[in-house]
Amino acid sequence: MKNSFSSKIGLLLAAAGSAIGLGSIWKFPYIVGEDGGGAFIIIYIICSFIFGLPLVMNEFLIGKLSCKSAYGAFRTLSGTGHWQWLSWLTLSTVMILQSFYFVVTGWCFYYMVEAASNTFAGMDANALTAYFDTFSGNISAMTVYAVIAIALTGAVLWFDVNKGIERLSKILMPLLFIMLIVMAIHMVMLDGGGTGLRFLFEPNFSKITPKIILEAMGLSFFTLSIGVGALITYGGYMPKDQNVTTASLQMIVLVILVSLLAGTIVFPAVFAYGFSPTQGPELTFITLPEVFQHMFSPTLTSVSFFALMCVAALTSTISMMEVPVAFICEATAETRYPLSRHQSVIVVGVLHVLTNLLCILSMTGHAPYLTINGHNIFDNANIVSTDFLIPFGAFSTAIFTGWFVPKALYKSSRLASIVYLILLRWIIPVAIFIVFLDSLNVL
Repeated sequence: MKNSFSSKIGLLLAAAGSAIGLGSIWKFPYIVGEDGGGAFIIIYIICSFIFGLPLVMNEFLIGKLSCKSAYGAFRTLSGTGHWQWLSWLTLSTVMILQSFYFVVTGWCFYYMVEAASNTFAGMDANALTAYFDTFSGNISAMTVYAVIAIALTGAVLWFDVNKGIERLSKILMPLLFIMLIVMAIHMVMLDGGGTGLRFLFEPNFSKITPKIILEAMGLSFFTLSIGVGALITYGGYMPKDQNVTTASLQMIVLVILVSLLAGTIVFPAVFAYGFSPTQGPELTFITLPEVFQHMFSPTLTSVSFFALMCVAALTSTISMMEVPVAFICEATAETRYPLSRHQSVIVVGVLHVLTNLLCILSMTGHAPYLTINGHNIFDNANIVSTDFLIPFGAFSTAIFTGWFVPKALYKSSRLASIVYLILLRWIIPVAIFIVFLDSLNVL
């Protein structure tokens, strides 16, 4: 692949940005709130290293050793076209995931603008719920903000990897950390914020059940950007002298750190003003805007928080949109009509606009025929990608590496190679299969 990162820190920040998205800032806090706080976090961290680390290393290695995107990596390493279906599975997963992810990213931009206009002043939970319901039923507003998110992402990908993704990652990721730290300090200093910190960091293992362990495992897969092809694609751009194990460890540490900082922002604020931490997904768009109204500077706090959400979302949309862009560039290069990077960005951008519009139409009730099994397309895209395709992609990739290309990958010490092989061949596939059964409510 012609594109590549020019530095190790560029790859690390871009890969961390891929994983640090709405999963860390939005999903992590509300799942921690629902599943008991500190004890869940300990299990989540353990799962991230035992199961997440080998999978992150695996995807980086597939990309680095093949020097290909998700399109050509499996065929190159296996030496046959028998595993090409896994390339198409990866593409399908990320396209379905992006069909609703840009919608949620658009929500973040919309709420940032509305917060800056002081729209939420004086609103209680009922008013904020009604406000969100009104917005989520507005086709034009949701479409405009989703298109803005797609356009901003496409603008970054318009340039080569080192001039686009790498350069912006070096700006956005430090900015994200600064915003997180400043907001976390602000929240911790609130009267009563210590109760939120105790909830977050004091483990109560009496609340832990087998189901919560499975949820922690599933969350680690989601927050580490496993199974969507982004790490494979970035692995293809990895500098030759970059150590995969070191990069993977550093990335996981950064993701966990950001998730904990997000929790440090959310829970002290929630507890300081007497709200419940078990609010679920609405914690971000209903509960927190109400909490912010009780603070010294509600407008500044609200704008800062949703700006933080926007930055986090963009770091993920950039990596996920790069997957189909690189895929199309590489696939069409084998035909009589190769597409340039610019043309590929346009094609993918148009496809994202269309798929996100379908999700928006189904959400707003303007296209009831788009409802499947009682769920609109937005819900189905979420369920299919996160509960089925991502686990299946991670499972298949582990099987592929563990059983079909071991000699190409295990070049470290013999003991490390054996442990890595056992994890990829047996332990991780079994663990993913159990999580998959749990998502089907079989267990």
